[in-house]
Amino acid sequence: MNPNPKLKGQSALVTGANSGIGKAVAIALANDGANVVVNYVTHPEAAQQVVDEIKANGGVAIALMADVSNEAQVQSMFRDMFAAFGTIDILVNNAGLQKDSAFQDMSLADWQTVININLTGQFLCAREAVREFLRRGVVPERSVAAGKIICMSSVHEVIPWGGHVNYATSKGGIMMLMKSMAQELAPKRIRVNSIGPGAIQTPINRSAWDTPEALNSLLTLIPYNRIGQPEDIGKLAAWLASDESDYITGTTVFCDGGMTLYPGFSTNG
Repeated sequence: MNPNPKLKGQSALVTGANSGIGKAVAIALANDGANVVVNYVTHPEAAQQVVDEIKANGGVAIALMADVSNEAQVQSMFRDMFAAFGTIDILVNNAGLQKDSAFQDMSLADWQTVININLTGQFLCAREAVREFLRRGVVPERSVAAGKIICMSSVHEVIPWGGHVNYATSKGGIMMLMKSMAQELAPKRIRVNSIGPGAIQTPINRSAWDTPEALNSLLTLIPYNRIGQPEDIGKLAAWLASDESDYITGTTVFCDGGMTLYPGFSTNG
């Protein structure tokens, strides 16, 4: 636990938090004093391990199962969260997946699954959080904002990605979902931002870094010349959720070692 926790007394929900970036975000928020819901849809034992790690470090956490693309399950999860923690102050819309293929071979099912989870899932969770933020309003002793939403996007909200058209489309949609929510909700003192990770060393992209040859190829896309770690995203999420970033809303903060600088053009292309 951080000695001066920035999120003390606040409650946070992190979707897809049983591994990778979501796990790191849940741990970082807990380390800064938040009570954390670790959402998962498969592998409950992994979610419980995240809860146990948070508790071992002096934090408070529970694991709740919900498929974020299922409206009834999302609403049930929020009811369970409110029963446990009373309210929600921070939502981190992190759950996501890839189902990659060449465009001409992409099935409608693989297109729909990625859009349903990556994009519609963010809408469903954000809607429930916003309803609670509006009901409760600002609680000054916890935060100067009525609520904070962090959408996990990607560098691929701006960088096209052949072979991953469904995924890139979902991330472009997240960008405009975030900006439109931020514009509409700012007068209600609700802040909405995105984090755009670059290449982060997680299971979802293992093939991109698990051999020296793959890693060297990946590093040609990263001017800072290192692969990102989940903790890089966790620390950023904790800051974006805090009052230290109170005047930031409606923007994507890229955490990518410079990947969005299009390094292929560094020598005139």
